Amino acid sequence: MATKLQPPLPPRESGEFVAESSKDVRVEEEGVRRVAEMLYALRDSEELTASAWKKANPLAPAPTSDQALNWVFVVDTMNFSFWPEQKEKQCEVTHKGTTYRGYMTLCAAITRAMDEGIPITEPSYFSQISVEDLSHVLRSDNATPMPMLRERHRVLTEGGRVLMEHGGSFRSFIGRAGSDARKMVELIVDRLPSYRDEAVYEGLRISFYKRAQILVADFWGIMEARGEGDIPNLDYLTMFADYRVPQALVYLGALSYSDTLMETLKKGELLCSGDRREVEIRGCSIRCVERIRAHLASLVEQRDGQSCSINSAVIDFYLWPYAKEHHQEMAHIPIHHTRCVYY
Repeated sequence: MATKLQPPLPPRESGEFVAESSKDVRVEEEGVRRVAEMLYALRDSEELTASAWKKANPLAPAPTSDQALNWVFVVDTMNFSFWPEQKEKQCEVTHKGTTYRGYMTLCAAITRAMDEGIPITEPSYFSQISVEDLSHVLRSDNATPMPMLRERHRVLTEGGRVLMEHGGSFRSFIGRAGSDARKMVELIVDRLPSYRDEAVYEGLRISFYKRAQILVADFWGIMEARGEGDIPNLDYLTMFADYRVPQALVYLGALSYSDTLMETLKKGELLCSGDRREVEIRGCSIRCVERIRAHLASLVEQRDGQSCSINSAVIDFYLWPYAKEHHQEMAHIPIHHTRCVYY
């Protein structure tokens, strides 16, 4: 009889396991405390609520429309690998007079397609879209195309077919998880192969589930904007381990890289998905934000006599735009380069 494969550690436990064994990345407790203090000062601001979702997604349809939910599914399904091979050659998309780069090129391209009458948010359409038609939707303003077109086509059509099998919309699909954040992540990972963001580290199967978790967090952000954001188990979500937030954590002194790793990254060496160093960057980032969250909760309890409602997803909602806004100040800290569909 075949032995049943053990499920991987969930993301939070994966981050803790990786941080305990990491050779090239460290969580710096002094920096963690400083970031927690920074967030404590912002604890009552809109920046540390699910409402910050709209600020980070200005190109999304109005949260009150069901189209917003399908828009989020399309964008999050293709939300990976935007870093350019050369800094001076980046994919760009202009929408209503504003030119976007990076992740925002995808958002702008999808919204541009909607404005042009292309039903790109309809699962019946994108489940069968051709590579050529998707290429037109994601077209760049310049000669540098969006990376990984065929992979984006594969995961989008695959995702569309799954939605068509479950009621024909993201809302009907995710509703099968009963509005529980943990069950939502598990449903997404179970039914959508491109969301199975897993690795093996020190002989143990671990998981990050960056896109699955951000899809759930985006769903929460939309529902919160509708006044329907009471979703159980949101504390199950960790930060969304990518390449931009780790850079911010290093910049803020909450995470550190060994000299060897820093030199490797400065050379622009490509790290494969699952490479020990790549796993350590992502795993320690998760652990780092968990430590920030725990220290922030302690500050709120000690100083305000209250429990803290700020979860790891909200901290990520703050750190990602922070990294974008301060990209020039932290340009001396290299991001890691990994071409994959997971982030």
